[in-house]
Amino acid sequence: MSGEASPVPETDTVSGHVSGADGAAARPRTSLLRRHGVKALVSLAIAAAFAWALLRAGLPIVPDRAAFAKVRWPLVAAHAGVLFTVHFIRAIRWRHLLRPLAPDIRRRRVVAASWVGFTAILLLPLRAGEIVRPWLIRDRKKITLSSALGTMGAERVIDGLVVTAVLAGALLFVPRLDPLPKTFGDLHIPVAAIPAAGFAALALFVTLFVAMAIFYFARSFSQRMIRATLGRISPRLADRFAAIVGGLAEGLHFLADRRHGVPFIAETLTYWGLNAVGMWVLGLACGLPMTFGHACAVMGVLAVGILVPAGPGLFGAFQASTYGALAMYFAPTMVTWEGAVYVFLLYGVQFVWHLVAAGLGVAIDPGVLKSESVIQDAAVERVG
Repeated sequence: MSGEASPVPETDTVSGHVSGADGAAARPRTSLLRRHGVKALVSLAIAAAFAWALLRAGLPIVPDRAAFAKVRWPLVAAHAGVLFTVHFIRAIRWRHLLRPLAPDIRRRRVVAASWVGFTAILLLPLRAGEIVRPWLIRDRKKITLSSALGTMGAERVIDGLVVTAVLAGALLFVPRLDPLPKTFGDLHIPVAAIPAAGFAALALFVTLFVAMAIFYFARSFSQRMIRATLGRISPRLADRFAAIVGGLAEGLHFLADRRHGVPFIAETLTYWGLNAVGMWVLGLACGLPMTFGHACAVMGVLAVGILVPAGPGLFGAFQASTYGALAMYFAPTMVTWEGAVYVFLLYGVQFVWHLVAAGLGVAIDPGVLKSESVIQDAAVERVG
């Protein structure tokens, strides 16, 4: 697949936006600044609110220096090594969803687009970077922006299914504190709300997957049902909803072909399994009596928690979710000491890795950045 952008504009069949060089030139740059300026301010306000809540709860953002005294740094390095493997698998498995659309797509391009895209999600306000990965992988011939978004949507739903199922298993079978604390740190928020949220998230992702599968395998039936229900309220909204769900359902092409479906599921299970191993290793490095089951619970709560709006770099939601998961299993004094180091290093190592990964992505495939303004144009597409 060529790394150069086509001069022919592409229309997104879901949003109706025009992309490409001509479409980008037609957009006023002031619109980007205005829209993302507001998003950035909102994101910073959310970060400030999270910081205030964490500090008021007595949950350190930066631990006391003495808390690092017993950290086993070789295990921290091992965690970083596992993290590299985890994010390589997370990136490369996308090829199984893309190859039904473009059989000749290069692995190098898939990894590069993914690593740059993951970093954009981290850095751009309010997850505006979600559009960057499909934007970078499109080629305007075999892979359109909407079809790439469909594969990414399917990937996210399956990831959600897997990680919330793992979380549910951990909540059911890994012993928790009994009774659970009635406060979250010094805030009057019961820790018992976390398991309920985990099971609710599992129900949500099961519902999303079933809806997408029905839409994929029974398109005409699904369209009739949408028009018969949502269409009674607003026919235009029903058509819009059908177009969006239809675009996402197209990402399920790989399920019809075992050559792509089986390897994707296998790599997804490996990705999440190694992710839990890495979090377990880091817990041991920080002095927590963490088991693999504890790590699965922390991973699940964190995965669900960062879905909510957060500050730049997912700040706030990341820390609060991880602290909440630890509070289900460890004494409050341990959560605010060894646990604080764990939260700090888990966040810090991942943040640094994403910055390094973006540079590595461009290094292994410089053509992944089709133009100097690709990230900027993609952000406009996301919010336009």
